[in-house]
Amino acid sequence: MTDQRQSLPFEPKSAPKGQSQGSRKGGSAPAQRQEAIPKPVANRMARRVAIFTGLPSLAGMGVFVLSYVLMTRGIADIAPGVTLAGSGFFFLLGLAGLSYGVLSASWEKNNGSLLGLENVKPNLQRMRESIRAQKESKS
Repeated sequence: MTDQRQSLPFEPKSAPKGQSQGSRKGGSAPAQRQEAIPKPVANRMARRVAIFTGLPSLAGMGVFVLSYVLMTRGIADIAPGVTLAGSGFFFLLGLAGLSYGVLSASWEKNNGSLLGLENVKPNLQRMRESIRAQKESKS
């Protein structure tokens, strides 16, 4: 009554019945796991996401602070809708930065350029191929 399911791309392959993870290669040392995203690439992605999401999010919060300071000191009369629209814009920019941070990271040994524009197209193609392969394996 075991339920057979296909493993996800990032899950380690399980050992056949009767074998433990360590005995798969014949030694007592644990088998090396295949990573879906190499650690240097994941670190590069995390840095880019932190920058491209963090800075717009800080700007979104800064709109509230700036609006408050300008209103309380009598420098400008800002409508609440303008404050809301301004902060909303920066938070949406941060949301777009989340995707851009992942898609602009280089999968090569070198870090790539500062903005990573040359990596977006190949990474989108990799993502499409991965989705296509998952759909084909399900049917």
